[in-house]
Amino acid sequence: MDLGIRGKNALVCAASKGLGKGCALSLAREGANVTILARGREALDQAAAEIRGATGAAVKAVAGDITTAEGRAAALAACPQPDILVNNAGGPPPGDFRNWSREDWIKAVNDNMLTPIELIKATVDGMIARKFGRIVNITSNSVKAPIEELGLSNAARSGLTGFVAGLARKTVRHNVTINNLLPGQFATDRLKSNLAARAKSLGQPFEQFWEARKNAVPAGRFGDPAEFGELCAFLCSAQAAFITAQNFLIDGGAYPGTY
Repeated sequence: MDLGIRGKNALVCAASKGLGKGCALSLAREGANVTILARGREALDQAAAEIRGATGAAVKAVAGDITTAEGRAAALAACPQPDILVNNAGGPPPGDFRNWSREDWIKAVNDNMLTPIELIKATVDGMIARKFGRIVNITSNSVKAPIEELGLSNAARSGLTGFVAGLARKTVRHNVTINNLLPGQFATDRLKSNLAARAKSLGQPFEQFWEARKNAVPAGRFGDPAEFGELCAFLCSAQAAFITAQNFLIDGGAYPGTY
């Protein structure tokens, strides 16, 4: 299927590895001009080279922290009129809410709620004027089913979801859609670090804990970031113009609910 985004400009945040990189690769494969941003220059340049080599697409790499005003300014200077925006940022650490300070809460809200809202604010009117826009926020399956040790993430990402629910119904008449992707457990560095922390807190060997969590997924495995990227690319397609304000679980069947 031709997704109709060849030549469109895409800005993908936190895209040097993991889910962001998967999204950038899939968009580039569809012919989009991709700008990727991440904090670490070495991993970022490596990701950009891999995406160029695999797709032949034009890829810009911008080193910066998207959760800061300076990082957002650098990203938008490199891609001033994105047709596609994929919001993504590293999630807050796991833990017990009794140990979190006010500063911990503010950082979580800034990184995982206010940062994507700032980027939407900076780009959505241009999309409306051009009569094409696709915004995808990478959030978490914790929006549907809160994860005990990820209270900071549960709260901040749910706040973003509530904001998007209202705005997305105003922009869709201009062919600008806003949707959220809710990943379950994907084989990424973040999953490894979270599970390592959880295993340590329970006094269990990491390898044993890793295998147990993997086998608990109905699919019998963790997700591949490439699978995640393909769903992101479809939500950014011309064909997805009638899909907005939705939360798409991609979790191998882990969510136990009917709705």
